[in-house]
Amino acid sequence: MQEWLWMTAADLGRGIGAGEIDPLALTETYLAAIDAHPEAHRVYARVTHGRARAEAKAASLRAASGHRLSALDGVPVSWKDLFDTAGIVTEAGTKLLDGRVPDEDADVLKAATASGLVCLGKTHMSEIAFSGLGLNPIMGTPPCINDKDAVPGGSSSGAAASVAFGLAAAAIGSDTGGSVRIPSAWNDLVGLKTTHGRLSTEGVVALCAQFDTVGPLCRSVEDAGLLLALLEGSKPADLAGATLKGARFAILDTVTLDDLREAPRAAFESAVARLEAAGATIIRIQMPELHDAFYHGFNLYAADSYGHWRDLVEAHPEKMFPHILERVRGGQHVTGADYVASWIKMKAIRKAHDALIAGFDAVIMPTAPIMPPHAERLMTDDEYYKSENLLALRNTRIGNLMGGVSLTLPTGVPSCGIMFNAAPHCEEKLLRIGTAAAKALS
Repeated sequence: MQEWLWMTAADLGRGIGAGEIDPLALTETYLAAIDAHPEAHRVYARVTHGRARAEAKAASLRAASGHRLSALDGVPVSWKDLFDTAGIVTEAGTKLLDGRVPDEDADVLKAATASGLVCLGKTHMSEIAFSGLGLNPIMGTPPCINDKDAVPGGSSSGAAASVAFGLAAAAIGSDTGGSVRIPSAWNDLVGLKTTHGRLSTEGVVALCAQFDTVGPLCRSVEDAGLLLALLEGSKPADLAGATLKGARFAILDTVTLDDLREAPRAAFESAVARLEAAGATIIRIQMPELHDAFYHGFNLYAADSYGHWRDLVEAHPEKMFPHILERVRGGQHVTGADYVASWIKMKAIRKAHDALIAGFDAVIMPTAPIMPPHAERLMTDDEYYKSENLLALRNTRIGNLMGGVSLTLPTGVPSCGIMFNAAPHCEEKLLRIGTAAAKALS
């Protein structure tokens, strides 16, 4: 049964469908692994033993009667602690929401439960989801699978750790500036950032409502496609026969390749060579407008986050990690006129971006220009914290600013991912590209 802990969600689902895996036994295996793991308290904010067992028992009965609800009916997953869970504390990684108990599940959790997914519990995260590092000295910093002294990436930090350490078959996180993709990359997972608005954020604690998205962290592209479908109640993408032959990728030279550390650079170059060997054509492009996008993006993120959190933050600033408090307060001086003007500029840049990439299947870049930073140094060196935090999310933020869809895949080099960006609402196309790319990179 221990081998179940390392199987993809899709393979577990197939095992359940074939009668080889009992959902209740599978869930008990995961719960036992969580309860026995020495770092579980750093991964899970709380484990929902009772809910998991009840949902697994129901899945077991459905499997026995041949009436499964979906391909993943009976598969146990974790949920980032900003998804509302009825009767279960949901705190978004902050003491500002200490003891907050929602009355009902978030919409996506309702959809997942209706499709038979089993909720194992709620995972730790960066405070209010406002950091790509995963450092949370107040509520808990999860471990990184490749470096015991490093942060795991954030803000879906515990989500990534739950999968990487074999404590969940997959995880559901959120991505506002890279919060699914950075922890996925640094823990050698697949991470999907969905188009803004495709998946409901009703019942999800907001950071920046105009950029917040929901997405899976998992072991395979197939898993990402199945989870996307379950979270919105749609049909999974058809990934059969996916190939890179004839695919056209653009390497975005503007910004994304600046200041790359040695390991991410080497991993990216190797990955590009393997994509080309599998039949892809790769062309380098420039987009000077990105510099303006980052400038206006500051106004948009800062005002949005401060607007959501101002009252709680200013009532109890002492409850927050100072670095997160400083970032939230960055929105204090963004005027309404600044915010509107920045959206006007951003929409024009998005239009130019979509026209530039229209002839390509995806734009590729290193997921992160840096390796997972040292956790203790982040706590003692303010300049190191600020520089690493900004660099961590630099490349991923492009997908959010441009409003598109983005997929990160492992390159085979620990904690180094390669990212594929595409235009809005191209999830199915990108999942097919990702399926073929993953084969070429494996």
